[in-house]
Amino acid sequence: MTVRFVPVVLAGGKGERFWPLSRYDKPKQFLSLDGSGRTLLQNTVARLPDWAEAVWVITRASLVPLVREQLPDLPPERIVGEPEPRDTAPAVAWITWELQQRYGPETVVGIFPADHWIPDVAAFQHTLAQAVDVAAHTQSIVTLGIQPTHPATGYGYIQRGEPVTGGAYRVQRFTEKPDAAQAVQMLATGEYYWNGGMFIFPAEVMWRELTQYAPAIAQPLQERGIAAYGELPKISIDYAVMEHTQRAVVLPVNFPWDDLGDWRSLERLPTRPLPVQHVDWQSAGVQVYSTNPQELIATLGLKDVVIVRDGAVTLVVAADRTQDIKKLLAHLHTQGHGEYL
Repeated sequence: MTVRFVPVVLAGGKGERFWPLSRYDKPKQFLSLDGSGRTLLQNTVARLPDWAEAVWVITRASLVPLVREQLPDLPPERIVGEPEPRDTAPAVAWITWELQQRYGPETVVGIFPADHWIPDVAAFQHTLAQAVDVAAHTQSIVTLGIQPTHPATGYGYIQRGEPVTGGAYRVQRFTEKPDAAQAVQMLATGEYYWNGGMFIFPAEVMWRELTQYAPAIAQPLQERGIAAYGELPKISIDYAVMEHTQRAVVLPVNFPWDDLGDWRSLERLPTRPLPVQHVDWQSAGVQVYSTNPQELIATLGLKDVVIVRDGAVTLVVAADRTQDIKKLLAHLHTQGHGEYL
């Protein structure tokens, strides 16, 4: 059986935790943050296999021109813009409905966030081929399980159940971001993986599960199409479907991975982006980034701080508070500084 595979890149996120470099009109997926010289979006599309039927990108409507600029070889009709952001469940539902009409209900669809760091392209493509095969032959929704390297509290976790086929396992349960004690306990069992937000599934299977577990999304889309989009509930695909479905399968992966969620994540990369002239005296744990390599940034007596310079904006944040940058942006907005966002 020849399986048609259509990968979809989700590129509509705001990337707020990478402010001030990431802005509303040019969020992080359109930036080069991994030292490769290409943007995160460009790298995401580049590592997709050439045996895929067609690559699609779904993004915010206002960002469609930027996607076309960065991916000039992608046919414009395969770049679709959401009228407004409604989180991942409506986006996955809409594109699944459209693709099964165009390519057939048995087509295997892949969902990939545009902001991941995956340097081993060969290993990624090998795993993807396994996932497509498992999804097609077991009629399941395959999620790629990332092997945890530490008890992180910023990721969701997937507990594996019984083996299925092709190295995959039934999903026992999804656990949203745990506290530190829970994360340590889960890692000790050896049964948990990080949820990387990558899903591979036959279109008809996902649509059936959406119809059952998220009818407030599936029914309006089926009846009225994109005209119903603004009325759909804001909810992630994890909450809407993956925590309820009995058709979830996890395929553990063995390639290096990072979701580049905030400024601290760049410390884990082998190549340093945004080289800067930084002179320090008697500080510890200070990370400095600037978009102007001619600038000199000097620090004295600081501890565990991240400093980011971009044009007329400077961010200074405690290293353990980078996850809260979006709260700062909300405060800036209420204080009348929306032009900097």
